[in-house]
Amino acid sequence: MEPHSLERNLKVITIPLMHWRENPFLLTKILATVGPACNTPETFAEMIKAGVRVARINFSHGTFDDFKQALDIVREASEQTGIAVGILGDLCGPKIRTKEFAHGGISLNTDDNVRIVADESLIGYQDEETGTSYISTNYGLMVDEVQPNERIFINDGAVRLRVNGKGGEGKSRYLDCQCIVGGLVSNKKGINLPDSEISTPSVTDWDKECVKWSVENDLEYLALSFVRTADDISTLNNLLKEHGCDNNGRGGLKHLPIIAKIEKPQAIDDLDRICEKANAIMVARGDLGVEMDMATVPVIQKKIIANAHDWGKPVIVATQMLQSMINEATPTRAEVSDVAGAIMEGADAVMLSGETAVGRYPLEAATVMARTARVTEKEVSKERRKKRSSPPKRLQQNKRRTPALAHGVGVIVRDLQAKYVVVWTELGGTAQYMSQNRLCVPIIALSADKRTLRQMSLFFGVFPMHMDRPKDSLELTAALDRLFQLYNWADPGEPVVVCQGEPLGTPGITNTIRIHYVGDVQRMDWHDESEKAAGDNADVAASVAEKILTEGDKSS
Repeated sequence: MEPHSLERNLKVITIPLMHWRENPFLLTKILATVGPACNTPETFAEMIKAGVRVARINFSHGTFDDFKQALDIVREASEQTGIAVGILGDLCGPKIRTKEFAHGGISLNTDDNVRIVADESLIGYQDEETGTSYISTNYGLMVDEVQPNERIFINDGAVRLRVNGKGGEGKSRYLDCQCIVGGLVSNKKGINLPDSEISTPSVTDWDKECVKWSVENDLEYLALSFVRTADDISTLNNLLKEHGCDNNGRGGLKHLPIIAKIEKPQAIDDLDRICEKANAIMVARGDLGVEMDMATVPVIQKKIIANAHDWGKPVIVATQMLQSMINEATPTRAEVSDVAGAIMEGADAVMLSGETAVGRYPLEAATVMARTARVTEKEVSKERRKKRSSPPKRLQQNKRRTPALAHGVGVIVRDLQAKYVVVWTELGGTAQYMSQNRLCVPIIALSADKRTLRQMSLFFGVFPMHMDRPKDSLELTAALDRLFQLYNWADPGEPVVVCQGEPLGTPGITNTIRIHYVGDVQRMDWHDESEKAAGDNADVAASVAEKILTEGDKSS
């Protein structure tokens, strides 16, 4: 191997670590929604330094020009910091909303009469003579599918109606309702139907446009809203195949993982199959808390997290985690406890929505969440180290090699008290298997593929780093050994567990676990001239890394 090849590898690894040198490894991943509050590369770069690893683009608000601007901001901020950041496109799904009103909205009082009409072109208004309010929606078939005595919630349940009867023909079809809880109903407010079976398609026409855009712009994840059954995931997977993506067998096609948002009661009934089909799960507590008894949401959250773990799928807890920080510089104690509680239950990631999209303190919100996660992880890790870890239940059944190796790594880490695990991965599979075992130490995942690095940004405990593919294990070990010492991640003689495939560079053949003691690469006995040359390159690694480190200190 030529010395300049190793130098190039070290530079690529070392640049992003400048931030991590002062910012300890954070195992829990933080998602932040992009919006007007953080729509500059400089602001988002600071949020990345604070701990954000996945950026969410909400397709419910904005145009494709807006989405492209958000994507460019995140990519530039990621480039500035040298830290891999994934981008999640959040599809709207079949969200039913009110249409426009003549004066922007109407005010309803308890016991008011309300008529919801099938005609989607009707402009909402309040009849001054009868006092009846008329409302149209973006889903005219709602008047056929909602039945008498069922409830209708508007604006996250702030306004509540009960259906008394229905009638009419054609566009004149309607639902007659009585207002149970009054309030303002304005343009494009969300409607929830907790008692009704609705046949809206899981992927709308707008969603289809957003899927196409997401594939063309190389997003890392897609979130599907209002998932009701596992069939909804299959529908989106089939659509992705039409655009050249394959989430099942890959087969040389692009991989665009699907995150199933659990926010409908029907999804709880089919939770096991949804966890099997989806690539990740999100506990979307906003609509879930509207459509179900709010008191049951914490219990359901815990159930969803446990089920996702059984399938080895990353799980995100979202909605109103630090809601008060939209307007306040500090969160409430209850909000901090909510974030910590989600992490204690096993959330792989926690998400900020309005706090970073439209809030006054986006950077502060990210900082508070990272600080809370770091303190909580420290306590959780103490408890986890006392217990013997086990791989996800469903993965134990398939008897595949890599999950078994990942479990073996967990045992070695515990027995040797190793501080780090290092994996070389082509497509991210090895890193995900390691993550599924909930190791209490950072998993440094090296790959030559930048898209793989961005997709690994969601995995619990995984820290993606770009590195040109090493020629062999010795070259890999030489570079890593020196870096561990330069950054004081480990002292000489301390164990690091390395997991890779032999030969390097072939996807899907992770078959080797090595226990490397920091500093040992300098003391190896070389058996032939090629290995001796590689050993000499370890000295090159030392000088190059020291040079880069010095340059980094001068520039920071």
